[in-house]
Amino acid sequence: MMEVINSLGEVEIIYKSKKPAINRRNISSSSDSYNIAKDIYSDNILESYESFRVLMLNNANHFLGWFEASRGGINATIVDVRRIAQAILLSNATSCILMHNHPTGNLKPSEADKITTTKVIKGLKLLDIQVLDHLIITLSGYFSFADDGIL
Repeated sequence: MMEVINSLGEVEIIYKSKKPAINRRNISSSSDSYNIAKDIYSDNILESYESFRVLMLNNANHFLGWFEASRGGINATIVDVRRIAQAILLSNATSCILMHNHPTGNLKPSEADKITTTKVIKGLKLLDIQVLDHLIITLSGYFSFADDGIL
C-alpha cells in the first residue's frame, strides 16, 4: 500500500510574496495599470507579437504580480481561461486586470478582443474573481474597456 501512495503525483500550492503589502503599488485607475504595463512590456514586444498578460491584485487593489497567459502572432493570440484562473488562484489574488498589445498600433478593440474579455469575465466570476479592466497597449498609448464602458 505504501508503494501506491509514494507513486502518486502531489500538488503543492505555495505563494510567497517578495514585498510586504504596504510596499506594493496600488492600482486605482487605468493609468495606474498602464504605468505597470509600460514596465512589463518592452517596445520590441509591443510591435512584434501579441502578448496577453494579467495583473493580479489583492482586496485592497495592491499589485501582487503579473502573468503572461498567452503569446501569439502578429494579429492574434489564444487565451485559455484555465491558465489565467490557475495563476490568479496561486497568487491569492481576488481581482485582476487583463491586458494585451496590438502590434499594428490600433487601439480599437476587435470583436475577438470583446469575446475573449467576456469569456474570461464569465470564467473567473465562478471563482469570485473580478476583472476590473482590460487594456489594449500600443507604443502610442492604451485603450481601457472599463473607461469606455464596455467591460
